[in-house]
Amino acid sequence: MLADWISVGAFRYTAFDTTGKRVRGYLESLSARTAAQELERKGLTPIQVEEQASPQRRKGTRLPVRKLAMTYQQLSDLLRAGVPLLRALRIVGRQKSSPKIAGIFDQLADEVADGMEMSTAMGNRPETFASAQVALIRAGEKAGILESVLSKLSSMLAAQAELRGKVLGSLIYPSVLAGFGFLILIVIFTAFVPRFRPLLARLEGDLPALTSVVFFVSDLVGRYIGITAIGLVVIGFGIAMIRRQEKVKQFAAEAQLKLPIVGHLVRTLSAARFCRLLGTLLENGVPMIGAMQIAKQAAGHPVMAKVIEDAIESVREGGSITDPLTASGLFDQDVVEMISVAETANNLGEVLVTIADTIDSRVDRLLTTSVRLLEPLLLVVIALAVVVVAAALLLPMAELSSGL
Repeated sequence: MLADWISVGAFRYTAFDTTGKRVRGYLESLSARTAAQELERKGLTPIQVEEQASPQRRKGTRLPVRKLAMTYQQLSDLLRAGVPLLRALRIVGRQKSSPKIAGIFDQLADEVADGMEMSTAMGNRPETFASAQVALIRAGEKAGILESVLSKLSSMLAAQAELRGKVLGSLIYPSVLAGFGFLILIVIFTAFVPRFRPLLARLEGDLPALTSVVFFVSDLVGRYIGITAIGLVVIGFGIAMIRRQEKVKQFAAEAQLKLPIVGHLVRTLSAARFCRLLGTLLENGVPMIGAMQIAKQAAGHPVMAKVIEDAIESVREGGSITDPLTASGLFDQDVVEMISVAETANNLGEVLVTIADTIDSRVDRLLTTSVRLLEPLLLVVIALAVVVVAAALLLPMAELSSGL
């Protein structure tokens, strides 16, 4: 259950180590009894174990994903080389290449030195360390394979950063093209269109509808730009307030998935994120239900979160995870078939990570194709807008010439 990994109690303990030295610290466990048992497994003789409120949560700082992935790999290498965890955290905390990361891990080292587990210290910084990262670290601590877990966590974050980089990189040129086209239209409406108004003054009130619309838009972005700006701010604020409503948010998410090209890309990205996260959690010993709960929290899309919730209920009732995934339409049939076979063979975690790599390759090809289609589409839209403005201005001029 998820409670075994996240919603656990905090205990302050006093114990003797193997040399007879008195030690104190924090420990997270389900009860005082299980906390004492965990201390004994660590070679400590508990004297006092008492529950207390969890340490105060810190606001935390967002860290660059790529650098965080490199830091996890550095910690894994240090632990694999035999460096104790506290010393490894101190080493990372002294690095000068990334002061922000160094500061966070130096704080973690201080709390670990006080007897707190690394996962507990990370859990007190929810804005810095996602719940999936905390759960993986806790699983590694409990199983005694922290160096292996850190390495896999590094690989997971690096893959996520790589995919995000591909998406953003593919959108750079279309964004520049769209921005350039927007500037062209602004210049046309603010500098070019107003020059035609005196020429067409005799037709005022008898202008073609298209010309009236063009003049109206020109007034909005030129003469009445202040009112337009205020109106846009009010509309934007209103849309933001409406989108906070759960029903509207769900409707918008479902509508997004039905969009051509964009919907397919969003579905593929959501599936890749789910498979990689759930697979990594399962590979490192996080129980199925707990792993799926964490995957739901980090789904990044309301529709995917609903699908995961349905899958959780199916697993709780003794059913299969594949039935809700098939019904959702977010996963290709071959992916669902691979998950079904892996579930039967009891190697779901490993297969999910492999599936995530496969989906990432599909995303790369889909992005390439989508960008190739988007670029000429933007050019056509810009050209069409210019043609519409030109037609709106030339049409009344032709009527004036015919009336002479």
